[in-house]
Amino acid sequence: MAFFPLKMKCLLIASESAEVLFHWSDREYRQSIQEKYGVSSNSLFQLPAFEDILSTLFAPIIISCSTLEDSYTSFTTENNHIYVLHQFDECLYIAVNGDGEEKEDDLRRKLYVLKKMVEVMFGMVTLSGNLLRKELRPQDTEQRARLWKYLQSLLDTYSLLRENDQSFLVEAVERLIHPQLCELCIEFLERRLVQQLNSSVERAGEEVLHAFVLVHTKLLAFYSSRNASILTPSDLLALIVMAQNMYPSNVDLDDMSPEVSNGLRLLKQLLVSVTISCFSVKDADSTSGSGPETFYTPEPSPSSRSSSSSGLLEKAGRGETPVFEFVDPEIQMAEDSLHTLEINPPDPASPRRVFLEVLHKDGLYPMMPHSMYCLSLWPGITLVLLTKISSSALAISVYKYLEDFDKLEKRLHEGHGGPASARSPLNMQDIRSKMDKFIKSLEPHDLQYAQLQNVWAEFKSRAFSRAGSGFNKDLIPWCKNMKTQLCGIYRQCFLTDSLSADVTHRLSAGLQERAQAMVREKLVDWKDFLLVKSKRNITMVSYLEDFPGLVHFICVDRATGQMIAPSLSIAERTTSELGKGPVANYIKNKVRQP
Repeated sequence: MAFFPLKMKCLLIASESAEVLFHWSDREYRQSIQEKYGVSSNSLFQLPAFEDILSTLFAPIIISCSTLEDSYTSFTTENNHIYVLHQFDECLYIAVNGDGEEKEDDLRRKLYVLKKMVEVMFGMVTLSGNLLRKELRPQDTEQRARLWKYLQSLLDTYSLLRENDQSFLVEAVERLIHPQLCELCIEFLERRLVQQLNSSVERAGEEVLHAFVLVHTKLLAFYSSRNASILTPSDLLALIVMAQNMYPSNVDLDDMSPEVSNGLRLLKQLLVSVTISCFSVKDADSTSGSGPETFYTPEPSPSSRSSSSSGLLEKAGRGETPVFEFVDPEIQMAEDSLHTLEINPPDPASPRRVFLEVLHKDGLYPMMPHSMYCLSLWPGITLVLLTKISSSALAISVYKYLEDFDKLEKRLHEGHGGPASARSPLNMQDIRSKMDKFIKSLEPHDLQYAQLQNVWAEFKSRAFSRAGSGFNKDLIPWCKNMKTQLCGIYRQCFLTDSLSADVTHRLSAGLQERAQAMVREKLVDWKDFLLVKSKRNITMVSYLEDFPGLVHFICVDRATGQMIAPSLSIAERTTSELGKGPVANYIKNKVRQP
């Protein structure tokens, strides 16, 4: 991916003990840290040294947020650096902008996107700060650098899409408008592809739940099996980001006209105050996000700040060429080892574990494990398969018990105690019986199993025995401990063990190749048409009769999470419906005016 110049931007995840769990920062921010703290260039780009600087810099902010009851969520420093903070479970997320190009709403949205990506990558492990630390901060420095580089690349991909793709501007999925072809593809996915995959002995216990075809970021066809839950818009957008990160569309930014780029930027400013973000956050009162889905809606930005609202790729959008300087080879090597670390090309046969929302008859279950297969058909056209793994029932059980202990903890905080907590809607005797059966069903030789068994035995001794303290506030730490151990079982089954289990428990390479060949054969005659169609999905001509003088529109259906809009991404060498010359430039200038 090309280098896009950014200015004074930083994202950070920190633990309650002020330890940096993840950070992303641009070159200008790192250079400002170097100038401020007098760090040599050689040591600046060594991972531990820069982490230590960030820990020192952000420690007062993190500690004050963790100690104050009514903590602040944003502030501006004397040098006009904007800080936005948000506490997600046991971790503090921080976004910084120092060049005035982003407002608080832009930074807050970036935090929600970062949180969504972390949830998709790590699932319910995000509910335990200690376990999330182990995932985000592996002891091996090279492994940590690779992990951080991947998460950073996801954020870069999202930022690039938000700057250049209207669907990510309003955070809704855009479908290719061609009813006959879409219907033909959906029928093919249902009756041919998914049926053959799920009936094959090479699927290793996995079941294809969703199959969809992307043309760049636009959805050509989407099929879900009868046993599948509805895929939420936020999950689908996150998967599109991951697919684009794996197989970039190779957008030629040099060919994008300044008018189009500025038009997108203006639309962002106009829509930011009315757009509802699909990267949703859950009810803060629910530990694992089981409450009603609430969407982040930005407040109108204060007029006192004259800075324009733009994303992470402001300079690239303006068409400016990055300036590369020759530096000392040793410094360049140290820098490349972290900041331009090449990610190995993805193995097409290797699935990526993702955690998505699932709606069952008895409720909503967030962060359920799936396997994601991303198969490139041609450059710009991708087939994505989402499969249900054989042990997914265990994740549902873990989530139920997490909810039970969270509810009990809240009631104990409120002072509702007493023998067996008679006033509680929770049937603790029933939970006790089910938990005993659940622990017996686990692998007894596993270390995590032994830890869960020991903590559960201590919990029962304190809660149910006559010698115990019963259901009072003394039981709160043991509720927290039980939740941590349950998250540990989840981590062991779906993150740690999955690294070795995925070799055998996945769709075979041959089965994936056959699926790829089947879809290619079906779409080979449509390939070029689809790539052109994705550039200009719908035209304005059909709307001008009903709406004379209409220049541009974006229609978003929040009920389905979908949008429709004429294309603005027209390269300089391509003639749009407006044509070229003074008239076209005048209209484009009108679009980008406040």
